[in-house]
Amino acid sequence: MVVLDPGHNGGNAAHPSIINAPVPDGRGGTKACNTTGTATNAGYPEHAFTWDVALRTRARLEAAGVRVVLTRPDDVGVGPCVDVRGRSGGRVGAAAFVGIHGDGAAASGRGFHVITSSPPLAGTAMATASSALARAVRDAMTAVEPVSNYLGSDGLDQRSDLAGLNLSTVPAIYIECGNMRNATDAAWMSSAAGRDAAAARLAAGILRFLGR
Repeated sequence: MVVLDPGHNGGNAAHPSIINAPVPDGRGGTKACNTTGTATNAGYPEHAFTWDVALRTRARLEAAGVRVVLTRPDDVGVGPCVDVRGRSGGRVGAAAFVGIHGDGAAASGRGFHVITSSPPLAGTAMATASSALARAVRDAMTAVEPVSNYLGSDGLDQRSDLAGLNLSTVPAIYIECGNMRNATDAAWMSSAAGRDAAAARLAAGILRFLGR
């Protein structure tokens, strides 16, 4: 089983009191429940991108015999909060948790990067497995998108502030599939063909991690 976590949600912007509420960050502090996400300069929102890529990825994984759980049922709701998302893999006994995002960096930055939690909180074995998942997805994604030229190293990054990764008790990554503020990435991410290509490679990386 795999949990796919399409970032943000279509109703977040209309409910600031919910998404700004503090929730545990996994390191003894708090952070906002969620955010509205970013968008391309033309207005294509991250929440719509992540939802579409998640559905396309789910279809490919299910065709390969993998059960998939999504952290939200549609693209018109609010939340769920990042702590709930992060704990979802452990609740259902998933083999992996994959958060799908699009970045909103400076327009000069291009490419994707895969993020793991660091320093690890769930033990050395889980950190090793998360790194293996990150590398498998990174290697698969390079077929359709270059690695980030503005964050991380060779398409991999580590962060301590992402509650969804900090609170996961199963191998977990976030992938920023591209920079939605970069013109080239934005055109690719806004197109159905681009999202389908991203989903195909994301599924390929997950399947490789699962040994399928």
